[in-house]
Amino acid sequence: MAKWLKTTDTITFEVRDRIARITLNRPEKRNALSWRMLQELRDALLEADDLTSVHCVILGGNGRDFCSGWDLTGGEVSPVKEQQASQSAPSEYRSQTATIDDDIWHMDRMNELRMVMFDMHKPVIAKIQGACLANGTDIALLSDLVIVASDSRIGYPPVRAQGSPPSHMWLYNMGPQWAKRMLLTGDLLRGKDAARLGLALESVPAAKLDAHVEALAKRIAAIAPDLLACQKRVVNLGLELMGAKTLQRLAGEGDARGHLSAGRMQFRQSIEEVGLKEAVRLRDAPFGDGMVNYSWE
Repeated sequence: MAKWLKTTDTITFEVRDRIARITLNRPEKRNALSWRMLQELRDALLEADDLTSVHCVILGGNGRDFCSGWDLTGGEVSPVKEQQASQSAPSEYRSQTATIDDDIWHMDRMNELRMVMFDMHKPVIAKIQGACLANGTDIALLSDLVIVASDSRIGYPPVRAQGSPPSHMWLYNMGPQWAKRMLLTGDLLRGKDAARLGLALESVPAAKLDAHVEALAKRIAAIAPDLLACQKRVVNLGLELMGAKTLQRLAGEGDARGHLSAGRMQFRQSIEEVGLKEAVRLRDAPFGDGMVNYSWE
């Protein structure tokens, strides 16, 4: 019998068969992220980590895409800013863009919401269909296992004009040369190639994705949570010894630096002049379809 624990404006949360299924639920926005979604995702992940009935977590997206990136169309501010706005003197607090340090401070707050996936004790499987772009990769790559549909598309196109990934697990999954190849161009990988290169664990045909992930989650859920935590945490502590958590902080600072670039200023001006959709089209036009034509032959 399913137990519904939480349904919000941005996610659904179901526990069944010792598996928590957390689903990004803004299909009309292609599950584009917002501050509210990140906060609610963090809360759901901590709830799953706390529940004794949960052994592992599947993180997915409702609709045709896992996550298309950050929602640039809304004027939503961070929960920190919402709280300050209700106080008597919000002008005493940081602006998000006044100085580079203010920007870094907000990047740190954003990374705190995402890093719960890395720090929590129970394993998380990211189930990727359709597009997993930009900030969508920031959450997917912090999960423990990434399973992709063979025809999914994964990449970070905003590096072409806007900044760099504020979370950075590309290096640890792909190695330095392929991480550079992806982030120096903003090109996209097909799911099958992402798995071959180590960015994902496996790729399967889209029609079989749900069943494949469910089967893997059930195998994991057959093991006691304390033992699962032993395995996850020792590997993640190894990643920490290789600098992974420090690199997440540095990645946020790198993104803030990128926000000051001439390219980003031009992109923002383009949005004002022609609108977001056309600005993105102009940004990506020199790259064609943006797909990496990768072959193992």
